[in-house]
Amino acid sequence: MIGVTIAMLVIYVIVMLGIGFYTSRKTRSVSDFVLGGRGVGSWLTAFAYGTSYFSAVVFIGYAGQFGWNYGLSATWIGIGNAILGSAVAWMVLGKRTRMMTKHTNSKTMPEFFEKRFNSKGLKVAAALIVFIFLIPYTASVYNGLSRLFAMALGFESESAYRFIIVAMAVITAVYVIMGGYTATALNDFVQGIVMLIGIVAVVVCVINGQGGWSEAVSKLSEIETENAAKGSFSSLLGPDPINLLGVVILTSLGTWGLPQMVHKFYAIKDNDAVKKGTIISTVFALIVAGGSYLMGGFNRLYNTVPEGEKPVYDDLVPEMLEAALPDILIGLVVVLVLSASMSTLSSLVLTSSSTLTIDFVKPRMKKNDEKKEILIMRALIAVFLVISVIIAFNKNASISTLMSYSWGALAGAFLGPYMWGLFSKKVTKAAVWTSFVLGIGLTLAHMFLIGFGLFPELASDIAGLCPLNLASPINIGAIVMILSIVVVPVVSIFTKKPDETFVDEVFKCYTTELD
Repeated sequence: MIGVTIAMLVIYVIVMLGIGFYTSRKTRSVSDFVLGGRGVGSWLTAFAYGTSYFSAVVFIGYAGQFGWNYGLSATWIGIGNAILGSAVAWMVLGKRTRMMTKHTNSKTMPEFFEKRFNSKGLKVAAALIVFIFLIPYTASVYNGLSRLFAMALGFESESAYRFIIVAMAVITAVYVIMGGYTATALNDFVQGIVMLIGIVAVVVCVINGQGGWSEAVSKLSEIETENAAKGSFSSLLGPDPINLLGVVILTSLGTWGLPQMVHKFYAIKDNDAVKKGTIISTVFALIVAGGSYLMGGFNRLYNTVPEGEKPVYDDLVPEMLEAALPDILIGLVVVLVLSASMSTLSSLVLTSSSTLTIDFVKPRMKKNDEKKEILIMRALIAVFLVISVIIAFNKNASISTLMSYSWGALAGAFLGPYMWGLFSKKVTKAAVWTSFVLGIGLTLAHMFLIGFGLFPELASDIAGLCPLNLASPINIGAIVMILSIVVVPVVSIFTKKPDETFVDEVFKCYTTELD
């Protein structure tokens, strides 16, 4: 088994690096490196969006944890990701993002905030937020990858775990540094195909391993726990629909405010590509995310946890796959998760490095030098990966916790200002600053008071306040996102109005043909 897996990995890595080398010859400007020259078609953009969305975090961490906690109803998370996180996001944000960012010549989300709201301060603050809070998300991807590799290749030691993380960082760095956005988009397309084939094969094997659909569901319906009645793990809404809704909101609505996700709309070719990309992206998400959470819903049939003990969520899916899959498919799954994770990693490192360079370093350069800008971006890619690797060395950090705080902070700060900024001329700078402070403030407060486990009694008290577990970083992230959407228009009513002439010029893009 190990020999087949290694052979498949070697072939995969060679293809990825080959694409990086090929695209490096076409990367001559900052726009080429960051946006692929704003000429990326619907298929490449849709696959780039989907593969950036789903990684080892979903396949290993979230599918394991929420499949265990909610059973088959966890599939609603994948459906929410497809409808709210993909279809509606593309329909609401896609066309307007492409047009306004092209009109204002914005290459990053912080640069969009500067040019939309006429504020350099917002740009600097947003750039720092992006760089800092993308790091834990990147670390969570490494965490999920290394756990699967340990299962597939039989690595048990701490040194082997760290070697895997470093190797993935180096490979990602090489092809992103060489080819920039074009390399990531082409690689994302290849990786997306692997993900589609792999997830279908895995779901079929997991279900057939329990005697087929009817038998597997019947077995699941017999499971009863202290917090879940018999039949709840196979029911439509599961044992805890309220907290399940929190997961759906975090993982679906969050994409609307994540810089690495909306960045795909900056680079898309034209409005027709947006329409086609909406359909492609939605189908992709339905198969990959829906399949991942459906698979996770059956993990209680493959994993046993001693009574009174809490499962190690991040180990549930690897253990299930080891029991359910034949050797040849173990290799495919390793490549599947590697594909999903490296596409996400490439998107994260490109977003963070380009943001810090364009929005923080470039304004302090004495003269405009695109070659120097690209060189700085490439250096920052390495810096970002090193920091992420150091965090990922902590095996005890939960995948879902790292991702939840990252998404909660980023989308909690950016979602409201970004969305309303595309549609309303009345949004004020004060409203944007309020969303930034609220999103980051609430996330950090929860992280220090609850997340680090410094006040266990406080966490217990908060968790019991209402049916929605407020001690969960997932639910706090979802709440902060919704607050961002509500706070921006409300604060805008009571604060200084923006300059009408400036705003009219920005919104002129919607009445001007840019294609």
